[in-house]
Amino acid sequence: MFRKILIANRGEIALRIICACKELGIPTVAVYSQADQHSLHVRFADEAVCIGPAPSSESYLNIPAVISAAEITNTDAIHPGYGFLAESSYFAEVCEACGITFIGPSPEVIRMMGDKDVARKAMKEAGLPVVPGTDKIQGSISSALNAADEIGYPVIIKAAAGGGGKGMRIVHSAEDLPNALEIAQNEAISAFGIGGVYLEKYIPVARHIEFQILADHHGSVVHLGERECSIQRRHQKLIEESPSPYLTPELRAEVGRLAVQAARTVHYANAGTMEFVFDDRGHYYFIEMNTRIQVEHPVTEFVTGLDLVKEQIRLAGREPLGYTQKDIVFRGNALECRINAECPDTFLPSPGKLKTFHPPVGIGIRVDSAAYNEYVITPYYDSLIAKIIAFGRNRQESIRRMKRALEMTVVEGVHTTIPLHQRILSNEDFRAGRIHTHFLEQMNQNSAPG
Repeated sequence: MFRKILIANRGEIALRIICACKELGIPTVAVYSQADQHSLHVRFADEAVCIGPAPSSESYLNIPAVISAAEITNTDAIHPGYGFLAESSYFAEVCEACGITFIGPSPEVIRMMGDKDVARKAMKEAGLPVVPGTDKIQGSISSALNAADEIGYPVIIKAAAGGGGKGMRIVHSAEDLPNALEIAQNEAISAFGIGGVYLEKYIPVARHIEFQILADHHGSVVHLGERECSIQRRHQKLIEESPSPYLTPELRAEVGRLAVQAARTVHYANAGTMEFVFDDRGHYYFIEMNTRIQVEHPVTEFVTGLDLVKEQIRLAGREPLGYTQKDIVFRGNALECRINAECPDTFLPSPGKLKTFHPPVGIGIRVDSAAYNEYVITPYYDSLIAKIIAFGRNRQESIRRMKRALEMTVVEGVHTTIPLHQRILSNEDFRAGRIHTHFLEQMNQNSAPG
């Protein structure tokens, strides 16, 4: 095991990793920007190093500063969390060159899965169905128009590198493609530094379902079931749950087997997520793989009883998995609501000081948060205040517990998305499991006056 782990992240995920390390008896090092000097991850880590000013480009994305912090604290492993450098193959390579273990898959696999058109080819060769689409768009606009005509409208433009809804545009006609392509490429350059994009067939009525996998360095791979992530706005997730109300045990086993097969084919090691889209006719397609811990990992932890971050650390230390697929037992149902400092109607950011923050309590409730009274939500980073996770014996119980938890949550000083979550949980279609990636737009249209 490792003598010390540096956490190259901030906020609730940094605290989450510190908790796992404390349980494993491993000392931790927090890195922080000047804006985060009073953050809880700085307080609870064994050591802390300031790595730069508030902008992430000068701190959390500053690879020399992160590596320097690891070297001066005699750290032998780095956990990247999610976001920032978590899916940077270059950062993983630098860690490797410096003799520091990157807690994640190899740089080669990160690079392969990070380039979405390369990932699609690899997964197709591994036996996964993929959404009809193109390689990276090259040359003139005419090549993109020809490709879109061949795929058939509507199509979706996606950034070849990255995710989170950046560099995505839905196009319904040839007249709209040139402008949408330019906007998507500019967004991709701004968000990821790379302007490469590709086209996929757009599936209007779809479910977004992802499978969690764990793999060791000795060839053992298991899946931990699925997470339903269809409740989204602007391609960003709002509510996640496990298991999906859509999948049958037979379909879960089928897709899980394919996900395991694909991970083994590309020699994946550590935690990862295979993302799929399911259409309204029961067909499913691979769309991308995330080579890191996911924001929504707690719902999987609830239904499997496994600590995914501790598993990541064990696997990075080249320990064997120690269990097989038959040992994975799914129990109950879990929901996660992301509570952001945003206006619940417009989604405009609402930075500011939390005059009051009182998280919910009670049986079956977990709160992952780095917030506290007088904590400041800055405009520099993600606006996440807390993740509230509810667990129940079945979906109905977890929904009821989540509704109770949201009612008990007190946040004063900023706007939050709590009212939106309450509306969703009270919606008849949501309670019945009739959800899809455009559920939120449909719900808002149905509730609009007139």
